[in-house]
Amino acid sequence: MTLDRQLLKSALPKCACKAVRASDIQHRDDKEHGWRFAEDEDDWRKATKTAVEGHSIGGVSDLTNPVHPSGTPAHVAYYLAVDDVDRGTEAAVEHGAQVVVAPFDAGEQGRPATLTDPAGAAFSLWQANHFTGWEFPLHLAGAPHRTVLACEQPEEARQLYRRVTGSPPACADFVAAGVSDATAPQWELLVAVEDVPGVLVRARRHGQEAGTWSDGAGRTISRITSPEGLTVQVRDISVRT
Repeated sequence: MTLDRQLLKSALPKCACKAVRASDIQHRDDKEHGWRFAEDEDDWRKATKTAVEGHSIGGVSDLTNPVHPSGTPAHVAYYLAVDDVDRGTEAAVEHGAQVVVAPFDAGEQGRPATLTDPAGAAFSLWQANHFTGWEFPLHLAGAPHRTVLACEQPEEARQLYRRVTGSPPACADFVAAGVSDATAPQWELLVAVEDVPGVLVRARRHGQEAGTWSDGAGRTISRITSPEGLTVQVRDISVRT
């Protein structure tokens, strides 16, 4: 899977965790999803890279880094690829988004910005320089497959992101919020796994909340929530979206 302007890079570039140092994360492998963590020596922040079966899929950043505003909670950062992050930020603000972190140069890798959309969901824009994203097999178990935004007005949200990027996000689902969704609108990562029940059992064993329900289309959806409030949806890899 290649990260391009039609793909929410979400998923892939950064999972930010509050007050967790990279050195603490290196040996904290995620057995639920088969993720492995190691410090990226080539990264300007020395961020911790996340991989599954040898394929890079994301990373972990330290929220005590001064680049993050004081008090920023633990969160998963979702990136949209844009040609011009400054113009993209202006377009987002014109359509009701609010700036959290203004565009800035992230070393030689690219130029990001972070905003919240009118529904309150956080997202980031990424203007690539040396770093354009990672590639991995399309149906790789344990890897990000889609991103999901549940909110009260999903079609309006879809149009906002289309206006900001110039095209509809190809791997994003915009759905109406339900009683089983997160308390506040937020982008969620959907990870496809080979053994959903096993993943949920292991998640609970490690102190994480895990629940399952059926959506309006009759599909079974499961969500894992960390003690810090980070959420991820898991789905059987045999289910094609």
